[in-house]
Amino acid sequence: MSQPQASHTTILRLFNTLSGQIDDLVPADGNELRMYACGPTVYDYGHIGNFRTFLQVDVLRRFLKLTGTRLRHVMNITDVDDKIIRNSASAGIPISEYTPKYVDAFFEDLESLRVERPEIIARATEHIPKMVDLIQRLEAAGAAYKTEDGSWYFRLRSFPEYGKLSKKDLSGMEDGARVDVDEYEKDSARDFALWKATKPGETSWDSAIGRGRPGWHIECSAMSMEFLGDSFDLHAGGEDLTFPHHENEIAQSETVSHKPLARHWFHVRFLLVDGRKMSKSEGNFYTLRDLLLKGYKASAIRLALISVPYRHQLNFTFDGLVEATAAIDRLRTFHQRVTQAALQAGENPEIQQMATKASEGYFAALGNDLNTAEARAPIFDLVRASNTAMDQGKFLAGDRDAVLQVLRDFDAVFDVLEDRDTEATRRALAWAEQAGRTVEVAPELVAGFALSDEEIEKLVAERTKAKKMRNFGRADQIRNELAEKGVILEDSKDGVRWKRK
Repeated sequence: MSQPQASHTTILRLFNTLSGQIDDLVPADGNELRMYACGPTVYDYGHIGNFRTFLQVDVLRRFLKLTGTRLRHVMNITDVDDKIIRNSASAGIPISEYTPKYVDAFFEDLESLRVERPEIIARATEHIPKMVDLIQRLEAAGAAYKTEDGSWYFRLRSFPEYGKLSKKDLSGMEDGARVDVDEYEKDSARDFALWKATKPGETSWDSAIGRGRPGWHIECSAMSMEFLGDSFDLHAGGEDLTFPHHENEIAQSETVSHKPLARHWFHVRFLLVDGRKMSKSEGNFYTLRDLLLKGYKASAIRLALISVPYRHQLNFTFDGLVEATAAIDRLRTFHQRVTQAALQAGENPEIQQMATKASEGYFAALGNDLNTAEARAPIFDLVRASNTAMDQGKFLAGDRDAVLQVLRDFDAVFDVLEDRDTEATRRALAWAEQAGRTVEVAPELVAGFALSDEEIEKLVAERTKAKKMRNFGRADQIRNELAEKGVILEDSKDGVRWKRK
């Protein structure tokens, strides 16, 4: 589909974790919205819980662009932390050799899920000097101190506003929160690590504050301020990062800047899998690649993970993936029908009105705290009504552009109309073969991936020609050959449509 034009000037009203209410999200400078989103820690392949957050940030990003907002979007890559160090040591290789394959896999998975890349991607290991500089500034402010072993900590009592984001009694650490596990003596048990002294065999850096490596929290403070300034418009991440990670970012950054780190905080809720918390011990832990190798389409995974609004808990099920697949098939079939149908001249005022109503409902739903569930409803209402009108000969040539514009605006955010699923599955199959992973895709579907779109189109054209020549045996043979390779043909008065299973 062609690139959509910003046809609405909707102001996005978005829940702000900091204020505890829904606030307008607009650039502070009236020009460019500056946003920072916490990226992956690349110690393993990303799971669907991770990707729900990245997809919801993608929805936010795309809707802002659709409504005419310029973006400066920064995402970090955490390529040094405790898990990475442990796993690389276990593998017997330095982190510089351990992390690249997981970084590459992460971006391949983003491509499969059609997640747009941010304007800036910042890797932690490339910004160590900025982190050291920030720690020195914290020391000068009386908020950082060094222990005997050479580690550095943030003095929590130096920041009285600590806890203003999570709004919890933080006199003790929360159960289950991600915290630093420190072995060294600190002034207070609640002080957190800024810089960890070198341990034998660990990756470390020489610096003005001693040899060591950065703590997890200092990374995002240093990089967000480097690329977006001391204060910016929006900070995004999963709900698990609210405390302590984002609280610690605020404390570090605002201690030296005396400005709000971010005016708006956007947090995405966890998902459940079949009603339970996802975990390997429960047997319900899935990476994107696991699902692709089971035969599910990347577009269906995308739609399933974004159709429930970001502040609602999503219960991820395989039935939900089947429903998402069917919804996408309906949309693609309708789009193809509208694009290719031979229509009578003129306009139908009812269709025009329905298209306007669908567009207004779609933008209103997304503008109201990114309600993706409500945003889908008017689109599918329009599909049903338009199909009925086409069946009755009431959908006219002048209605085509109005309806296609609604679909373009929808796809600018949801991005499921164009069939790029085969590419994603091929990547997963190639990875599985190289890694020796089990493939659960049905054999006929694997065979189908060997056919390009061009090869399928050529066979469809040959079948059409055979039918015109009344060579029905050859026509049936082609249909059966395609079916064996997972390609389904649908004959209609508007021509032949095909889709992969």
